[in-house]
Amino acid sequence: MQAYRPDARARGVASSGMLWSCALLLACACAPAVSRAALPDALDTTRTYLAPAPATGLEFHDVENDAGRGIDLHWKLSADDRARSQAVTGYVLERAQTPGGPWAVVDTLPRLTDSKTDDSVVRDTPYFYRVSVLGPGGPTRSLAAAGPAIARSSWFNTTRASVVAFVLLFFGFVLYYIYSAQSGHRPFVRRLAGIDAIEEAIGRATEMGRPVLFIPGVQDIDEIQTVAGLVILESVARLTAKYQTPILVPVSYPIPFTIAQEMVKSGYLHAGRPEAYDPDSVRFVSPEQFAYVAAITGIMLRDRPAAHIFMGSFFGESLMLAETGFSTGAIQVAGTANVHQLPFFVVACDYTLIGEELYAASAYLSGDAKLVGSLKGADALKVSIVIVIVVGCLLETFGVHAFTAWMTTQ
Repeated sequence: MQAYRPDARARGVASSGMLWSCALLLACACAPAVSRAALPDALDTTRTYLAPAPATGLEFHDVENDAGRGIDLHWKLSADDRARSQAVTGYVLERAQTPGGPWAVVDTLPRLTDSKTDDSVVRDTPYFYRVSVLGPGGPTRSLAAAGPAIARSSWFNTTRASVVAFVLLFFGFVLYYIYSAQSGHRPFVRRLAGIDAIEEAIGRATEMGRPVLFIPGVQDIDEIQTVAGLVILESVARLTAKYQTPILVPVSYPIPFTIAQEMVKSGYLHAGRPEAYDPDSVRFVSPEQFAYVAAITGIMLRDRPAAHIFMGSFFGESLMLAETGFSTGAIQVAGTANVHQLPFFVVACDYTLIGEELYAASAYLSGDAKLVGSLKGADALKVSIVIVIVVGCLLETFGVHAFTAWMTTQ
């Protein structure tokens, strides 16, 4: 019987298989050592861990320059919390109002963390804190609680010294220009075309024998633009009283209605013609937006005012009012700080006061020393801010950062 002899190809396959088997055994033997060296922080499930050493030295401090809403906490890490150690997995910060508890968890923190700001406290309330250490061997409570820690309000926020400086500078400018205006040295105020157009529009209405329509916005008195519009109304009423021109003031809310009556009456009184004041010149219409618009468009088409003055806050009704007024041929002057409505006034009105010009119009029209002084003070502060920005940029360019740090606020 002839014995089996593998051919050369079979012998080659067997030899190759033996080599792959040896390589696989060698890789398996080396794999654990490589894994431990590459990942020293991985948890070894074959090892029994003891509870980690406690955190010590817990200190607390009230957060400075705040309203009594935070306490800074700092502690020493557990002796087992090292860069490549597996004994610590994190910390638990707890809080209580008595040293014996009950304790509430403030936050759970990762390993190698030694500080925390508790910003959930109640002002002038004592708190006690403790830090527990977490690890595979179980938690380790703090040896003692730290406290009482009390968060108190700071009288002054020293990081806002720059804000105080600018506030004082602003009031200094305002008081100086008011005093200058009251002393007879009237500061220069650049006239705006839109403000000059108000007097022109009233003069045109006088020549045509038609009334002037004044609309102080469509919002209540809590809107600053309504206040600005009512202040302008007094100056407009003074001009209409001077030229003996009727004025119509439809108002949409009760409080602006009462104030508008007083403004028109004051305008006639300052013009020396209180007897010419007509109580029916100020009309309460409706707080409903488009009911108010319908009433005004009716006034435009029936009474045909020769001048329309829109001063205040406007929304979707702005285009309807301006287009209706344009169709009647009236001269129209508008002013609003609502940026999204400015395009409609610009295309449909003869003159438009944009943004801040609305607030400045009362000073331009009245010439009152306090209003003019406030306007000039605000302009002077703007110039100062521009100078500060330029100086700050130059200092930062040359590597001087002290001024920027002083300007930074919290």
